[in-house]
Amino acid sequence: MLRKLTLMASLVAALICPLAAQSTGGKTVAAPAKKASALNKVEMEAYLRHLFVWPKPIEVVIEDPKAGPMPGFYEVKTRGVSGAQMQEETFFVSHDGQKIVRGTVFDIAQNPFKAENDKLRTEGRPSFGTPGAPVVIAEFSDFQCPYCREEAKTLRENLLKTYPKEVRLYYFDFPLEAIHPWAKPAALAGRCIFRQSASAWWEYHDWIFDKQAEIVPENLKAKVLEFAKPNKDLDAAQLSKCIDSNETEAELTKSREIGQSLGVNQTPTIFINGRRLAGASAWSDLKFVIDYEIEYQKTAKNAGEDCGCDLRLPGFAGGKQDEKPGLLKK
Repeated sequence: MLRKLTLMASLVAALICPLAAQSTGGKTVAAPAKKASALNKVEMEAYLRHLFVWPKPIEVVIEDPKAGPMPGFYEVKTRGVSGAQMQEETFFVSHDGQKIVRGTVFDIAQNPFKAENDKLRTEGRPSFGTPGAPVVIAEFSDFQCPYCREEAKTLRENLLKTYPKEVRLYYFDFPLEAIHPWAKPAALAGRCIFRQSASAWWEYHDWIFDKQAEIVPENLKAKVLEFAKPNKDLDAAQLSKCIDSNETEAELTKSREIGQSLGVNQTPTIFINGRRLAGASAWSDLKFVIDYEIEYQKTAKNAGEDCGCDLRLPGFAGGKQDEKPGLLKK
């Protein structure tokens, strides 16, 4: 699923850094000039608005250029922002400002999905499956999304049954607030449940997707408390207080930021050892990729939790730490 690198002519004009004068031993000499980037952000913004059809009031953010991964090019990160929605793009701009490359630069000595794996920080995420598994699935989902409901059903019914030891799945909240009015409150309530019980969170996950058609913003809290009432692992009063205070907002923000850093802009989006699959996928397609990764990792060992990396951080199956830490990518 490699994106084709596309060369686009653009960007003329230069920013000129004046030489700064400094005094040395009574003589005034010119300080070495700081090399100026030929990137003109005003022209680049106009170019991006036309390229992606980003009219105002969409905000266009262009970061300062930094050294690129290939000679002769800067790396420039850009974002189109509209409320809670964001699209990130990375461009490689030639030092003279005349050419732009849009796409991904791969280092043949590394896993092609290393950049994605580096961003998939799994601590504090609900999960199921085997710690240390050679295949890790990261699922970005929205409780109000009908396609997410179908994907969740597919994964829950097939994943552990087919791969009892080879796969571990982590769930990331990514509510699309612009089109799903109760998705964010449902995610916040879920984080409240997760704080009390990991197993109860997965019961909530299955329950809320099953009841999706019955829920509206006005009855969400009552429905959640109704779900929690018979569950011996949940304190309904504590849950109600947590929901009212929005105290899990920071946890949700962290999940969303991870998704945005990966360019997630639709749900469901899943990553299988860093490989992106956007939109709902049939089980046969998921199985094909998982089977390939299981076989590949037997020798590569450069992804999954059993990747041979040096960095160890606590892995979480839910509200409490696992007995065996998960391996995260450097």
